[in-house]
Amino acid sequence: MENIFECTNLSKIYKNAIALSGVNLQIKKGRIVGLLGPNGSGKTTLIKLANGLLTPTMGDIRIDGMPVGVETKKIVSYLPDHNFLTQWMSVERMIAYFSDFYSDFNHEKANAMLRNLGIDCTKKIKTLSKGTQEKVALILVMSREAELYLLDEPIAGVDPATRDYILRTIITNYNEDATIIISTHLIADVEQILSDVIFINHGDVVLCDSVDNIRQREGRSVDELFREVFRC
Repeated sequence: MENIFECTNLSKIYKNAIALSGVNLQIKKGRIVGLLGPNGSGKTTLIKLANGLLTPTMGDIRIDGMPVGVETKKIVSYLPDHNFLTQWMSVERMIAYFSDFYSDFNHEKANAMLRNLGIDCTKKIKTLSKGTQEKVALILVMSREAELYLLDEPIAGVDPATRDYILRTIITNYNEDATIIISTHLIADVEQILSDVIFINHGDVVLCDSVDNIRQREGRSVDELFREVFRC
């Protein structure tokens, strides 16, 4: 099975801090991967490097064998950890914008998800609740027929019912040959859908393994292991 994501001796150093330190990772195609760690551990930095929003200080990062750039952006769908929706636009205009901008955008899939949620497409984004805006953002990202989905804290700050919807949307609206990387510190909520996990702390990868291996070897859940590894 080919790797969709690879980094070699990847480091990102800011003026006063080391965000990532010599990270080596390989992620295979067709997996749902949890990028797990406490706040400030380097999760967002790694995702931004993979999406081309940051450049490495040292080392190399590749998506489907290609250096991060114009070609990789065509196969990567990215959900940032902040609200990226244009507030003055209507939902339908945001859908049209994504459809025009991304050649792999599935307009029918987006509309079906919006209908299932009962979201009025004529409403402006700014009139929607925070939870509904989170859903619209996820629908936009998951409606692309991408090869790699990078989801940065997709369930942070939303209520449990919205979290359940988001997770259902993630696992039912992507190609099984695609790969999803979910950055989060809410392990118990996402563990049920994960194939593999990466524990990251202070810019270092401290564990990279399949969920099945962890449960068999440790005799406990990923959440329980996470709580021990990152105990304050």
